[in-house]
Amino acid sequence: MPMMKEKELKLYWHDIHDMQQKNPWHRKLIVILTILFIVGIIVIVSTAIIQNKPLPQKMKYGIVLDAGSSHTSLYIYKWPAEKENDTGVVQQHHACNVKGPGISSYSAKTDNAGKSLSECMDLAKTSIPDVRHSETPVYLGATAGMRLLREQDDMASENVLTSVANTLRSYPFKYEGARIITGQEEGAYGWITVNYLQGNFQKNSRFFGPFQDTQASVTLGALDLGGASTQITFVPQEEIESEENSLHFRLYGKDYNVYTHSFLCYGKDQALNLTVAINLKIDEPDNVQENPCFHVGYSKTISLKNLYKSPCTAKQKKNLRMDSVVLNGTGNASKCRENVLKIFNFSDCTSSSCSFNGIYQPHIYGSFGAFSAYYFVMQFLNLTTHHETSLAKVKEKMEYFCSTPWASVKQRFPTVKEKYLSEYCFSGNYIITLLENGYSFTEDNWNTITFIKKIGNSDAGWTLGYMLNLTNMIPAEAPSSPPLPYGGYVAIMVIFSLLLLALCTIGYIFFGKPACNSQKHII
Repeated sequence: MPMMKEKELKLYWHDIHDMQQKNPWHRKLIVILTILFIVGIIVIVSTAIIQNKPLPQKMKYGIVLDAGSSHTSLYIYKWPAEKENDTGVVQQHHACNVKGPGISSYSAKTDNAGKSLSECMDLAKTSIPDVRHSETPVYLGATAGMRLLREQDDMASENVLTSVANTLRSYPFKYEGARIITGQEEGAYGWITVNYLQGNFQKNSRFFGPFQDTQASVTLGALDLGGASTQITFVPQEEIESEENSLHFRLYGKDYNVYTHSFLCYGKDQALNLTVAINLKIDEPDNVQENPCFHVGYSKTISLKNLYKSPCTAKQKKNLRMDSVVLNGTGNASKCRENVLKIFNFSDCTSSSCSFNGIYQPHIYGSFGAFSAYYFVMQFLNLTTHHETSLAKVKEKMEYFCSTPWASVKQRFPTVKEKYLSEYCFSGNYIITLLENGYSFTEDNWNTITFIKKIGNSDAGWTLGYMLNLTNMIPAEAPSSPPLPYGGYVAIMVIFSLLLLALCTIGYIFFGKPACNSQKHII
């Protein structure tokens, strides 16, 4: 038996030797094919990565000047040229605040309006690459300050616009116009800006099917407060009754029915003048009057001619025997709000619901972003964080701040300009009154308001929405997108390549061995 096993073993190795002699190329062929297969896999994966590697971005730029009532700001935006219709790709590149007052203040010397823009325009020239200058659009939009000037003196407003247009044309950019935008445009473009930067339009186009109720789409309402006007814009839950306050947008394949209204004369600066004018007492024996919206110890002399020269206050003119009036602060927040309430009319509403002055407004719905002066005032008063901003706490803090003596306030904030510092008591109480009594925010939904300056690196405001609209960078329909993102595509290629390699290796192990000779040997 042992002898038989030894013979069988010898015969087995003899068969293998015979097979190797007959097919010496068999094993080498398998090795060569395996190497070629591995090289092919490497080439496929490398080609996929190189082919889908993002190309160097060609950046494009746009300039928008916000010519407000109290100042002008210049914004430079940039975006990758190949992604113009993708949401969220346009970002703020640079911002510049023009020195001096708003352009409407140059009505007597209109040439100075254009000259005031030179420093910021020079900065824009150096911030944007020279090769992009000729294709970079520049827009100027003038808001409530110029709307008021046009009411007062149409020729002066035209001369101011001509002056700024001449200055903008003198630069190597693509001049696209300088004009006074409507309050409705200002509100709508602010709403577009905040929702574009939040990425809400693309989120809605992804997650809501074509047969879903468009009102279910998640958007952020926009609250904008300037020096001469204020805007409220949001998508309500109910049907909008007033066509005058209704806008329809189709953005990225979704429909939005938007309510918006702009209140001229209700920006914080004009509202202060209006509050002072309405509350002046004509039966005072002298020209000294108390004002609860200023700190105790603060005194301010106001020229009545300047107070009543605005269209906002002209109707409130009273026959006073003096040319000026001295306002002495008493620092009482609750009485200040009582004074502010007098500038609103809550009685003349012919619609199902109104904000004030007989203006239709649907019920407040959703979350809101409050920007511009809303943010700057509430941030100074440290009232922008949600956990500290219940309506009751806001009022409590305003009582404390307004009752602080003027000398203590100046000592605490030595670097803040006196004009702004003296008006924070009024501005804070005006914002509370406007939001609570004007727009009907309550203790229950106060925390739906977020006070914002920027979203990402871009300022919240109407300028970005204005440029997006004029350059047609927000499509009506959702742009086409590849079925897989770049990273997912590469990952699938790599995984399947590895699986194929594994299958090849297993196949070689199990089927690549030489078979034994099946011949029977008879001893």
